[in-house]
Amino acid sequence: MFNLFKRSPLVSDVKWIGVDMHSHLLPGIDDGSPDLETSISYISQLNELGYSKFICTPHIFKEIHPNSRETILPALQAVKNALVERGIDVEITAAAEYMINTDFDPLMESDDLMVLNGKRVLIEMSYMFESYDIEKYIFNLRMKGYTPILAHPERYVYYHQDYERYHRFIDMGCLMQVNLLSLSGYYGKGIKTIALKLIKENMIDLIGTDFHNIRHLQAINDFVKSGAAYNLIGKYPFKNMQFFGDNL
Repeated sequence: MFNLFKRSPLVSDVKWIGVDMHSHLLPGIDDGSPDLETSISYISQLNELGYSKFICTPHIFKEIHPNSRETILPALQAVKNALVERGIDVEITAAAEYMINTDFDPLMESDDLMVLNGKRVLIEMSYMFESYDIEKYIFNLRMKGYTPILAHPERYVYYHQDYERYHRFIDMGCLMQVNLLSLSGYYGKGIKTIALKLIKENMIDLIGTDFHNIRHLQAINDFVKSGAAYNLIGKYPFKNMQFFGDNL
């Protein structure tokens, strides 16, 4: 049984996570890194912290970030080329983080989603309200052979008083990904409390940075280098390496 509160020796890196499977590190295509030099700086510093592999997941949200393979893959290649030129030895690839609304319907029907290994699809909802017919989307993805990963469930405050919704999604075959920043307290006490509850009840499968900007870097550095991150969740059986550790 995972003991959430057991004290651990000081571990001031994230090598025990290894793969960051949710980030916004590609330059200039969403609300993450604004340019190539910033992307390389962020990746280099996260690599020094212990991440050896990155799966970049830019938003695909038609109204705000209308990304596609045509915008994501060139940005990925530019980052790869720059990393090689600078001798930074990390593995990097890209998938996407899909906003679930009616604009997702044609993307899902096209059967050409940008997925993580094993046909796993990272999905999100508004922080203000639940996506209409979310269960239908989870069901349809499963019927098409995909495994949905719900990004940062702890941040959907409308579920904090409706906790059974989390159980329902898991029962339908949806994986759950918690944000490292949530556990640091970056988004506030309430979100941290729910994140810890989900972990304590073994409802979380994956952990990601959901990295966007320099403030996130500072918060992650403080949380990790102090040893607080490992002490809090270092023994939890996250599946990042199991799912994404090889053949990115």
